[in-house]
Amino acid sequence: MTAKVLTVAQQKGGAGKTSLVAQLAATWTAAGKRVAVVDIDPQGSLAQWFAAREQYATQDDTLHLSAVGGWRLTNELARLKNLHDIIIIDSPPHAETESKLAVRAADLVLVPVQPSPMDVWATGGTVKLAQGERRPVLVVMNRVPPRANIVEAIRDLLDRQGLPVAETTLGNRVAFAASMMEGKGVVESHHLSPAADEIRALAAELEKRLSV
Repeated sequence: MTAKVLTVAQQKGGAGKTSLVAQLAATWTAAGKRVAVVDIDPQGSLAQWFAAREQYATQDDTLHLSAVGGWRLTNELARLKNLHDIIIIDSPPHAETESKLAVRAADLVLVPVQPSPMDVWATGGTVKLAQGERRPVLVVMNRVPPRANIVEAIRDLLDRQGLPVAETTLGNRVAFAASMMEGKGVVESHHLSPAADEIRALAAELEKRLSV
């Protein structure tokens, strides 16, 4: 069976896109799945996380990174698909051509949104791109502060736009950032934390949608 491709895309910067890619990749790797991450963002943040990860990696760590230019994405995916169960693409926020290629390759486009009207409004370009490529979209609420009354209002706003929203929300938790500094995911560095519970729940929700 060839790999399922998940593209994490958001044209607004600062939504936690790269962190989400890394956390999901670490979660699925820890669960025994063969995972590859593809960094086509020129900023290379995911590649920097992976470099930190290599300092702590053991022989059991099977997570693979490909850092390539967007124009090489199609060929790179063809090479990786028969070797992995899941491929996660970290797409650039503003490069239209590269983002289009990443969305076109996806079985599902995951759009992280922080609980603010500005983030919701910024999803329009990404959603339009996915619709143009006829790719399914799922919005995930990210960096949600505790007791945020605005969350339900944001959910209602997204619902009025006809956008599916993940049941799982990810909190604005220090553990996510702390694990990234070590090149890890929270399931590895804080495995009993609420953050680890949240990312496991999101991974399980995505597995059902991707039929992994």
